[in-house]
Amino acid sequence: MNKNINQNKSSLVNFSMEFVKEFATFLHQNGALKFGDFTLSSGKSSSYYVDLRLVSSFPHHFRKMIKNLQDLISEEIGFDNFDSLASVPTGGLVIASALAMETVKPLIYVRTKPKEHGTTKSIEGKIHQGMKVLMIDDVATTGGSMLNSIKLLKEAGTVVIDAYVILNRLEGAEKILDSEGVKMHQLTDIIEITKSLHEASLVSNEILEKIQTQVNQN
Repeated sequence: MNKNINQNKSSLVNFSMEFVKEFATFLHQNGALKFGDFTLSSGKSSSYYVDLRLVSSFPHHFRKMIKNLQDLISEEIGFDNFDSLASVPTGGLVIASALAMETVKPLIYVRTKPKEHGTTKSIEGKIHQGMKVLMIDDVATTGGSMLNSIKLLKEAGTVVIDAYVILNRLEGAEKILDSEGVKMHQLTDIIEITKSLHEASLVSNEILEKIQTQVNQN
């Protein structure tokens, strides 16, 4: 039994490494990941810019990303340990919607601001007291937007103990979610992606060093 479990984990790790290599190249070649000097929406400077919303324009790559996320969730926490998926517009919601269809799980989402007419709700979808919710997002930076959504979900009576992201920018999201009792999981992170591109000679030593410096500063 233990031997089979270890073999399955080893196979998943190898499969994930192959996915990261392919995913990194795809992001870089299709403009979803750019290196340079950028100003983020928060006002912070960054030596790279990533936009996973572009991935859904490439169905085969998008589906492979969703399937890898599905496999990771299945391996780490299992789909029987939560009742519903939750996300926030827009990037995370696209991913959560596709994952909900693949896994036949209910989906709810948290508005960035309450609806200004009708019911004035902040949360869309069916929820109930004690419902176990798995948070899904595309990219984690500081974790602020996810934290706000998780707090709203908890105030509504749901239980949130895990969150999954496609790409972790390694800028403090794990720590801030942990302070709320939520464990953040990732499909990959910016260091893994950049190292993979560097090993494939697609980015220079200078770019890799800039990314590592940025992460270390955060």
